[in-house]
Amino acid sequence: MKFRTDPVRTVLLAAGLLALTACGTTLAPGAGSGAAASAAPSAAPPTAPSATPGVDYAARAAAAVERHDKLFPEIAARCAGKSETLPTRASTPAGLPTDPEARKYAENHGYKTQAALTPAGQCRGEAHAARIKAALDGSGGKGAPRTAEELRGLLTGMGYRLDSGDVYGSGPQNLTFVLSVPESGPCVTGYLGTPVKIEAHGAYLEGGCHEPRGGH
Repeated sequence: MKFRTDPVRTVLLAAGLLALTACGTTLAPGAGSGAAASAAPSAAPPTAPSATPGVDYAARAAAAVERHDKLFPEIAARCAGKSETLPTRASTPAGLPTDPEARKYAENHGYKTQAALTPAGQCRGEAHAARIKAALDGSGGKGAPRTAEELRGLLTGMGYRLDSGDVYGSGPQNLTFVLSVPESGPCVTGYLGTPVKIEAHGAYLEGGCHEPRGGH
């Protein structure tokens, strides 16, 4: 028996076979053969971060002193020409005491170490201390402040910024204040006792103008 071949059916079957044969055999453009084709492409090298300019601390300090001088021109005139550079220190700093007890005391009180002041910083601090002392002595004819609130009002009226714990005490002979000279420093600490004592000093190395309350 002979089977009749349909030309249209034959063409359709051939097209289907070609489509099945080609499925899954398409290579990505540029893919090679053998080991080269199986190797993973290498990662691109990381981009180097752009250089960030360093902070110019000297310029910041100079700008702070300039702002201070605009606030207190009389003190700026008094301290004009003073150096803003720390004095040169010996290459080998002095060691701790050799006596065991004295050495232990020095180590335990190291937390009270204060930052060194430049000649200009020392001048500013002493000038502000004298300015405050004169105001306390005069106090506009009202006498010395008798409460922490009166002392705070006097100091803020003179242009000093105070935080909540910077003025404390309970009476006219037991008032204390601690402040940082606006913009440039240093610290000024005052005690309204008998006699009144006001002094300028560097910030404590463990932070701020207040003396740390504890040792190592």
